[in-house]
Amino acid sequence: MPMPSSEAPSSSAALEQLFASRIAVLDGAMGTMIQGYGLEEADFRGTRFGDHPKDLKGNNDLLSITRPDVIEEIHSKYFQAGADIVETNTFNSTAISQTDYGTESLVPELNAAAVAAARRAAEKAERAEPGRRRFVAGAIGPLNRTLSMSPDVNRPDYRAVTWDQVVNAYLEQARALAKAGVDALLVETIFDTLNAKAALFATELLFDELGRRLPVMISVTITDASGRTLSGQTIGAFYASVAHARPFSVGINCALGGRQMRPYVEELSAIAGCHTTCYPNAGLPNAFGGYDESPEDMAAILGEFASNGWVNMVGGCCGSTPAHIAAIARAVGAYPPRRRPVPAPAMRLSGLEPLVIA
Repeated sequence: MPMPSSEAPSSSAALEQLFASRIAVLDGAMGTMIQGYGLEEADFRGTRFGDHPKDLKGNNDLLSITRPDVIEEIHSKYFQAGADIVETNTFNSTAISQTDYGTESLVPELNAAAVAAARRAAEKAERAEPGRRRFVAGAIGPLNRTLSMSPDVNRPDYRAVTWDQVVNAYLEQARALAKAGVDALLVETIFDTLNAKAALFATELLFDELGRRLPVMISVTITDASGRTLSGQTIGAFYASVAHARPFSVGINCALGGRQMRPYVEELSAIAGCHTTCYPNAGLPNAFGGYDESPEDMAAILGEFASNGWVNMVGGCCGSTPAHIAAIARAVGAYPPRRRPVPAPAMRLSGLEPLVIA
Protein backbone atom coordinates (compact mmCIF):
# COMPACT_ATOMS: atom_id res chain seq x y z
CA MET A 1 0.00 0.00 0.00
CA PRO A 2 1.47 3.40 -0.90
CA MET A 3 2.53 5.52 2.04
CA PRO A 4 0.61 8.76 2.55
CA SER A 5 2.39 11.94 1.56
CA SER A 6 3.63 14.34 4.24
CA GLU A 7 0.71 16.65 3.40
CA ALA A 8 -1.99 13.99 3.71
CA PRO A 9 -3.36 13.20 7.16
CA SER A 10 -3.00 9.68 8.47
CA SER A 11 -5.96 7.39 7.89
CA SER A 12 -6.90 7.66 11.59
CA ALA A 13 -6.83 11.45 11.48
CA ALA A 14 -8.69 11.51 8.18
CA LEU A 15 -11.37 9.21 9.56
CA GLU A 16 -11.81 11.49 12.57
CA GLN A 17 -12.07 14.49 10.25
CA LEU A 18 -14.79 12.74 8.25
CA PHE A 19 -16.85 11.90 11.34
CA ALA A 20 -16.44 15.43 12.66
CA SER A 21 -17.46 17.11 9.42
CA ARG A 22 -20.56 15.11 8.41
CA ILE A 23 -22.45 11.88 8.86
CA ALA A 24 -20.32 9.14 7.32
CA VAL A 25 -21.83 6.46 5.09
CA LEU A 26 -20.94 2.78 5.37
CA ASP A 27 -21.59 0.18 2.69
CA GLY A 28 -24.42 -2.37 2.64
CA ALA A 29 -24.69 -6.15 2.65
CA MET A 30 -22.02 -8.34 1.09
CA GLY A 31 -23.83 -11.70 1.21
CA THR A 32 -26.94 -10.41 -0.55
CA MET A 33 -24.84 -9.00 -3.33
CA ILE A 34 -22.82 -12.20 -3.75
CA GLN A 35 -26.05 -14.18 -4.06
CA GLY A 36 -27.01 -12.00 -6.99
CA TYR A 37 -24.06 -13.30 -9.00
CA GLY A 38 -25.41 -16.88 -8.97
CA LEU A 39 -22.04 -18.38 -8.13
CA GLU A 40 -21.63 -22.15 -8.00
CA GLU A 41 -19.22 -24.55 -6.34
CA ALA A 42 -16.72 -24.09 -9.17
CA ASP A 43 -16.52 -20.36 -8.46
CA PHE A 44 -15.68 -20.96 -4.83
CA ARG A 45 -13.08 -23.60 -5.71
CA GLY A 46 -11.43 -21.86 -8.63
CA THR A 47 -8.49 -23.77 -10.03
CA ARG A 48 -6.59 -23.81 -6.78
CA PHE A 49 -9.08 -25.71 -4.63
CA GLY A 50 -10.39 -28.19 -7.19
CA ASP A 51 -9.38 -31.17 -5.05
CA HIS A 52 -10.40 -29.73 -1.68
CA PRO A 53 -12.16 -32.50 0.31
CA LYS A 54 -15.07 -30.37 1.60
CA ASP A 55 -17.77 -28.40 -0.17
CA LEU A 56 -16.79 -24.73 -0.39
CA LYS A 57 -19.93 -23.10 -1.75
CA GLY A 58 -21.17 -20.69 0.90
CA ASN A 59 -17.70 -19.77 2.13
CA ASN A 60 -18.07 -16.23 0.85
CA ASP A 61 -14.76 -15.11 2.34
CA LEU A 62 -12.93 -17.56 0.06
CA LEU A 63 -14.14 -15.58 -2.97
CA SER A 64 -11.56 -12.91 -2.12
CA ILE A 65 -9.03 -15.47 -3.39
CA THR A 66 -10.97 -17.36 -6.07
CA ARG A 67 -13.20 -14.56 -7.45
CA PRO A 68 -11.61 -11.27 -6.36
CA ASP A 69 -13.22 -9.60 -9.37
CA VAL A 70 -16.66 -10.15 -7.84
CA ILE A 71 -15.65 -8.81 -4.42
CA GLU A 72 -13.91 -5.76 -5.86
CA GLU A 73 -16.91 -5.00 -8.08
CA ILE A 74 -19.28 -5.13 -5.09
CA HIS A 75 -17.07 -2.72 -3.16
CA SER A 76 -16.94 -0.41 -6.18
CA LYS A 77 -20.73 -0.40 -6.48
CA TYR A 78 -21.02 0.76 -2.88
CA PHE A 79 -18.45 3.50 -3.37
CA GLN A 80 -20.30 4.62 -6.49
CA ALA A 81 -23.50 4.72 -4.43
CA GLY A 82 -21.93 7.17 -2.00
CA ALA A 83 -20.25 5.06 0.69
CA ASP A 84 -17.26 6.55 2.45
CA ILE A 85 -16.26 3.24 4.04
CA VAL A 86 -16.50 -0.37 2.89
CA GLU A 87 -16.06 -3.44 5.06
CA THR A 88 -13.67 -6.15 3.98
CA ASN A 89 -15.09 -9.51 2.96
CA THR A 90 -13.75 -11.10 6.15
CA PHE A 91 -16.80 -11.66 8.35
CA ASN A 92 -15.80 -15.31 8.83
CA SER A 93 -12.06 -15.06 8.22
CA THR A 94 -10.92 -16.59 11.50
CA ALA A 95 -9.53 -20.06 12.07
CA ILE A 96 -12.55 -20.96 14.23
CA SER A 97 -15.09 -20.08 11.55
CA GLN A 98 -13.05 -21.45 8.66
CA THR A 99 -12.65 -24.84 10.35
CA ASP A 100 -16.10 -25.82 9.06
CA TYR A 101 -14.71 -25.68 5.52
CA GLY A 102 -11.27 -27.09 6.30
CA THR A 103 -9.68 -23.81 5.26
CA GLU A 104 -8.40 -22.52 8.60
CA SER A 105 -4.81 -22.47 7.31
CA LEU A 106 -5.81 -19.78 4.81
CA VAL A 107 -6.71 -17.13 7.40
CA PRO A 108 -3.76 -14.76 6.75
CA GLU A 109 -4.26 -15.03 2.99
CA LEU A 110 -8.03 -14.62 3.17
CA ASN A 111 -7.71 -11.38 5.09
CA ALA A 112 -4.90 -10.03 2.92
CA ALA A 113 -6.79 -10.79 -0.30
CA ALA A 114 -9.97 -9.21 1.03
CA VAL A 115 -8.16 -6.01 2.02
CA ALA A 116 -6.48 -5.87 -1.39
CA ALA A 117 -9.85 -6.09 -3.19
CA ALA A 118 -11.36 -3.37 -1.02
CA ARG A 119 -8.30 -1.15 -1.36
CA ARG A 120 -8.33 -1.42 -5.15
CA ALA A 121 -11.96 -0.32 -5.16
CA ALA A 122 -11.19 2.56 -2.78
CA GLU A 123 -8.31 3.79 -4.92
CA LYS A 124 -10.48 3.58 -8.03
CA ALA A 125 -13.19 5.64 -6.28
CA GLU A 126 -10.64 8.23 -5.16
CA ARG A 127 -9.36 8.61 -8.72
CA ALA A 128 -12.93 9.07 -9.94
CA GLU A 129 -13.63 11.74 -7.31
CA PRO A 130 -10.34 13.48 -6.44
CA GLY A 131 -10.21 15.05 -3.01
CA ARG A 132 -12.66 12.62 -1.42
CA ARG A 133 -10.94 10.00 0.68
CA ARG A 134 -12.39 6.49 0.90
CA PHE A 135 -11.75 4.07 3.74
CA VAL A 136 -11.46 0.33 4.31
CA ALA A 137 -12.64 -1.17 7.59
CA GLY A 138 -11.48 -4.66 8.50
CA ALA A 139 -14.62 -6.65 9.32
CA ILE A 140 -14.28 -8.94 12.34
CA GLY A 141 -17.36 -11.13 12.78
CA PRO A 142 -18.85 -12.78 15.88
CA LEU A 143 -17.73 -16.41 15.27
CA ASN A 144 -19.85 -19.54 15.08
CA ARG A 145 -18.86 -20.49 18.65
CA THR A 146 -19.83 -18.62 21.80
CA LEU A 147 -18.05 -18.16 25.12
CA SER A 148 -21.17 -17.22 27.08
CA MET A 149 -23.52 -20.07 26.28
CA SER A 150 -23.37 -23.84 26.09
CA PRO A 151 -24.36 -25.58 22.85
CA ASP A 152 -25.55 -28.52 24.94
CA VAL A 153 -28.74 -27.94 26.95
CA ASN A 154 -27.82 -30.87 29.20
CA ARG A 155 -24.42 -29.39 30.06
CA PRO A 156 -24.84 -25.69 30.88
CA ASP A 157 -21.22 -25.47 32.02
CA TYR A 158 -19.83 -26.72 28.69
CA ARG A 159 -18.27 -24.39 26.12
CA ALA A 160 -17.31 -25.40 22.59
CA VAL A 161 -14.35 -23.03 22.66
CA THR A 162 -12.02 -21.46 25.24
CA TRP A 163 -11.13 -17.83 25.88
CA ASP A 164 -7.55 -18.37 24.69
CA GLN A 165 -8.72 -20.02 21.48
CA VAL A 166 -11.03 -17.11 20.71
CA VAL A 167 -8.37 -14.50 21.51
CA ASN A 168 -5.79 -16.29 19.37
CA ALA A 169 -8.21 -16.60 16.45
CA TYR A 170 -9.08 -12.92 16.60
CA LEU A 171 -5.45 -11.89 17.00
CA GLU A 172 -4.47 -13.85 13.89
CA GLN A 173 -7.20 -12.12 11.90
CA ALA A 174 -6.57 -8.63 13.28
CA ARG A 175 -2.84 -8.98 12.65
CA ALA A 176 -3.46 -9.93 9.02
CA LEU A 177 -5.94 -7.09 8.50
CA ALA A 178 -3.57 -4.51 9.97
CA LYS A 179 -0.61 -5.81 7.97
CA ALA A 180 -2.66 -5.58 4.77
CA GLY A 181 -3.45 -1.92 5.43
CA VAL A 182 -6.98 -1.42 6.79
CA ASP A 183 -7.90 2.03 8.08
CA ALA A 184 -9.91 0.69 11.05
CA LEU A 185 -10.98 -2.55 12.68
CA LEU A 186 -14.73 -3.19 12.89
CA VAL A 187 -15.83 -5.75 15.50
CA GLU A 188 -19.40 -6.26 14.36
CA THR A 189 -22.69 -8.13 14.65
CA ILE A 190 -21.89 -8.88 18.28
CA PHE A 191 -24.38 -11.22 19.95
CA ASP A 192 -22.07 -12.42 22.75
CA THR A 193 -20.27 -9.69 24.68
CA LEU A 194 -17.63 -12.12 25.95
CA ASN A 195 -16.66 -12.97 22.39
CA ALA A 196 -16.47 -9.25 21.67
CA LYS A 197 -14.29 -8.65 24.71
CA ALA A 198 -11.96 -11.39 23.47
CA ALA A 199 -11.75 -9.60 20.12
CA LEU A 200 -11.04 -6.29 21.84
CA PHE A 201 -8.39 -7.93 24.01
CA ALA A 202 -6.83 -9.31 20.83
CA THR A 203 -6.74 -5.84 19.24
CA GLU A 204 -4.93 -4.50 22.31
CA LEU A 205 -2.35 -7.27 21.99
CA LEU A 206 -1.96 -6.31 18.34
CA PHE A 207 -1.50 -2.63 19.15
CA ASP A 208 1.21 -3.55 21.65
CA GLU A 209 2.95 -5.50 18.87
CA LEU A 210 2.63 -2.66 16.37
CA GLY A 211 3.47 0.18 18.73
CA ARG A 212 0.48 2.12 17.38
CA ARG A 213 -3.31 2.00 17.50
CA LEU A 214 -5.92 1.70 14.80
CA PRO A 215 -9.45 3.07 15.23
CA VAL A 216 -11.66 0.33 16.66
CA MET A 217 -15.32 0.38 15.68
CA ILE A 218 -17.78 -1.81 17.61
CA SER A 219 -21.29 -2.81 16.54
CA VAL A 220 -23.73 -4.93 18.54
CA THR A 221 -26.85 -6.84 17.54
CA ILE A 222 -30.09 -6.47 19.48
CA THR A 223 -31.83 -9.71 18.68
CA ASP A 224 -35.50 -8.94 19.43
CA ALA A 225 -37.99 -6.57 21.01
CA SER A 226 -36.59 -7.32 24.47
CA GLY A 227 -33.82 -4.87 23.66
CA ARG A 228 -31.11 -7.32 24.65
CA THR A 229 -28.27 -9.15 22.98
CA LEU A 230 -28.51 -12.91 22.58
CA SER A 231 -26.34 -13.28 25.69
CA GLY A 232 -28.80 -11.11 27.60
CA GLN A 233 -27.36 -7.61 27.92
CA THR A 234 -29.24 -4.35 27.46
CA ILE A 235 -27.67 -1.70 25.24
CA GLY A 236 -26.55 0.28 28.29
CA ALA A 237 -24.89 -2.75 29.85
CA PHE A 238 -23.20 -3.59 26.58
CA TYR A 239 -21.72 -0.11 26.25
CA ALA A 240 -20.44 -0.22 29.83
CA SER A 241 -18.79 -3.58 28.99
CA VAL A 242 -16.79 -2.26 26.03
CA ALA A 243 -16.16 1.42 26.82
CA HIS A 244 -12.82 0.56 28.41
CA ALA A 245 -11.48 -0.32 24.94
CA ARG A 246 -11.59 3.38 23.97
CA PRO A 247 -13.59 2.65 20.82
CA PHE A 248 -13.69 5.09 17.94
CA SER A 249 -17.38 4.26 17.58
CA VAL A 250 -20.08 2.04 19.03
CA GLY A 251 -23.29 1.16 17.25
CA ILE A 252 -26.02 -1.30 16.38
CA ASN A 253 -26.40 -3.44 13.26
CA CYS A 254 -28.21 -6.49 11.84
CA ALA A 255 -31.05 -8.56 13.37
CA LEU A 256 -33.65 -5.79 13.34
CA GLY A 257 -34.82 -3.24 10.83
CA GLY A 258 -34.27 0.45 11.52
CA ARG A 259 -37.73 1.04 12.96
CA GLN A 260 -37.23 -1.65 15.58
CA MET A 261 -33.79 -0.25 16.44
CA ARG A 262 -35.09 3.25 17.11
CA PRO A 263 -35.28 3.22 20.96
CA TYR A 264 -31.90 1.53 21.28
CA VAL A 265 -30.16 3.95 18.92
CA GLU A 266 -31.62 6.83 20.90
CA GLU A 267 -30.45 5.32 24.19
CA LEU A 268 -26.96 4.61 22.91
CA SER A 269 -26.62 8.10 21.49
CA ALA A 270 -27.37 9.59 24.92
CA ILE A 271 -24.74 7.59 26.81
CA ALA A 272 -21.84 6.90 24.42
CA GLY A 273 -18.80 9.10 24.79
CA CYS A 274 -17.59 8.07 21.32
CA HIS A 275 -19.14 8.22 17.85
CA THR A 276 -22.34 6.23 17.32
CA THR A 277 -23.33 4.19 14.27
CA CYS A 278 -26.33 2.34 12.89
CA TYR A 279 -26.57 -0.02 9.94
CA PRO A 280 -29.79 -2.03 10.09
CA ASN A 281 -31.14 -4.82 7.94
CA ALA A 282 -33.50 -3.88 5.14
CA GLY A 283 -36.39 -4.68 7.47
CA LEU A 284 -37.16 -7.96 9.19
CA PRO A 285 -36.78 -11.16 7.13
CA ASN A 286 -39.94 -12.30 5.36
CA ALA A 287 -41.24 -15.87 5.19
CA PHE A 288 -38.79 -16.66 2.38
CA GLY A 289 -35.74 -15.23 4.12
CA GLY A 290 -35.75 -12.10 1.97
CA TYR A 291 -35.86 -8.46 2.99
CA ASP A 292 -38.68 -6.21 1.85
CA GLU A 293 -37.70 -2.73 3.00
CA SER A 294 -37.13 -0.46 0.02
CA PRO A 295 -34.28 2.04 -0.30
CA GLU A 296 -36.79 4.82 0.42
CA ASP A 297 -38.01 3.04 3.57
CA MET A 298 -34.51 2.62 4.96
CA ALA A 299 -33.54 6.15 4.01
CA ALA A 300 -36.57 7.60 5.79
CA ILE A 301 -35.82 5.96 9.13
CA LEU A 302 -32.08 6.62 9.05
CA GLY A 303 -32.81 10.17 7.92
CA GLU A 304 -34.93 10.54 11.04
CA PHE A 305 -32.08 9.27 13.22
CA ALA A 306 -29.82 11.83 11.55
CA SER A 307 -32.28 14.68 12.02
CA ASN A 308 -32.54 13.79 15.71
CA GLY A 309 -28.77 14.01 16.09
CA TRP A 310 -28.33 10.37 17.08
CA VAL A 311 -25.73 9.09 14.60
CA ASN A 312 -22.27 9.72 13.21
CA MET A 313 -22.33 6.93 10.62
CA VAL A 314 -25.11 5.02 8.86
CA GLY A 315 -25.25 2.18 6.38
CA GLY A 316 -26.99 -1.10 5.69
CA CYS A 317 -26.72 -4.72 6.77
CA CYS A 318 -28.56 -7.83 5.51
CA GLY A 319 -30.70 -7.25 2.44
CA SER A 320 -29.37 -3.79 1.69
CA THR A 321 -27.93 -2.96 -1.73
CA PRO A 322 -26.14 -0.07 -3.45
CA ALA A 323 -29.57 1.43 -4.16
CA HIS A 324 -30.27 1.45 -0.42
CA ILE A 325 -26.93 3.08 0.33
CA ALA A 326 -27.46 5.74 -2.33
CA ALA A 327 -30.86 6.63 -0.85
CA ILE A 328 -29.46 6.66 2.69
CA ALA A 329 -26.56 8.90 1.68
CA ARG A 330 -28.98 11.40 0.16
CA ALA A 331 -31.25 11.29 3.21
CA VAL A 332 -28.57 12.05 5.81
CA GLY A 333 -26.52 14.49 3.75
CA ALA A 334 -28.38 17.56 4.98
CA TYR A 335 -27.84 16.87 8.68
CA PRO A 336 -24.82 17.52 10.88
CA PRO A 337 -23.18 14.62 12.70
CA ARG A 338 -24.11 13.79 16.27
CA ARG A 339 -22.27 15.75 18.93
CA ARG A 340 -20.75 13.48 21.51
CA PRO A 341 -21.93 14.00 25.08
CA VAL A 342 -19.42 14.27 27.90
CA PRO A 343 -20.48 11.63 30.45
CA ALA A 344 -20.33 12.71 34.09
CA PRO A 345 -17.57 10.97 36.07
CA ALA A 346 -18.91 7.77 37.58
CA MET A 347 -18.15 4.11 38.07
CA ARG A 348 -19.99 2.22 35.36
CA LEU A 349 -20.37 -1.53 35.77
CA SER A 350 -22.43 -4.08 33.94
CA GLY A 351 -23.90 -7.51 34.13
CA LEU A 352 -27.05 -8.06 32.15
CA GLU A 353 -27.97 -4.47 33.03
CA PRO A 354 -25.80 -1.43 33.79
CA LEU A 355 -24.90 -0.24 37.26
CA VAL A 356 -23.78 3.39 37.60
CA ILE A 357 -22.23 4.53 40.89
CA ALA A 358 -21.86 8.31 40.85
